[in-house]
Amino acid sequence: VQLQASGGGLVQAGGSLRLTCAVSGRTFRSYAWFRQAPGKEREFVAAITSYSSRKTTYTDSVKGRFTISRDNAKNTLSLQMNSLKPEDTAVYYCASGDPIIIYVSASEGYRHWGQGTLVTVSS
Repeated sequence: VQLQASGGGLVQAGGSLRLTCAVSGRTFRSYAWFRQAPGKEREFVAAITSYSSRKTTYTDSVKGRFTISRDNAKNTLSLQMNSLKPEDTAVYYCASGDPIIIYVSASEGYRHWGQGTLVTVSS
């Protein structure tokens, strides 16, 4: 299994970016995006699961601004990020796995990780 994230870059506050993660290998029950800002721990951003008709879940700070989606045909995972803020600056990682439901938003629930893509939001 391999995950390859892309789409990061430098954007002004209020702008948009779309991250994409190409996933090779088998299908998983859950796919997620995490991020790690400088000097901070990795945190959950969003997940999409097959537990309940493609349920999506987001951390509160990105609700209404970010949208996670998955293209089965292309085997890709995406994160559309709108209204970006400087505090969104981080390295973003895609992940896949079969976590039990209570671990969908926990890094421990995911076994496979992409290499990360840097998102920098300037003020």
